[in-house]
Amino acid sequence: MAENKGRAYFSLSGYHFNPDDITRLLGVEPTSVNNAGSRSGMDKPVISSWEISTSTVTTEDGTEEVDLYKLTEIILKQLEPIKEKIIEVCKSHNLSPRMGVVLTLSVDKGDSCPDVGFGGRLVKFLADIGAFIDVDYQLSDRI
Repeated sequence: MAENKGRAYFSLSGYHFNPDDITRLLGVEPTSVNNAGSRSGMDKPVISSWEISTSTVTTEDGTEEVDLYKLTEIILKQLEPIKEKIIEVCKSHNLSPRMGVVLTLSVDKGDSCPDVGFGGRLVKFLADIGAFIDVDYQLSDRI
């Protein structure tokens, strides 16, 4: 049976910055980075990114539900203490903050569909730092 999968992430992205500088300034280790922009020339700008992500949660035999509220809460708890640092880093490095969820939805009729939503505390936090929300989804393959 195909299963639902999901993860939440927060990223900072922009041109011509070194993600290691962001790690140092925020004092938080990212889950992943892409430093391609720090190596690109001004004639062909490339985006770099700095990201904190939850692990991917999957439904297995109906024992676990993909709870996006819980996943985004995990990320929010890491970010709230460094809110002012995030705002400053975004300004100083011209970065775009984003909260995202990545979903793979089961195509099996018997499976539940995860709720996609964001709590008020998270929405306020994202508004305060000037972030946008990205929901990325795809359908799983039938088995």
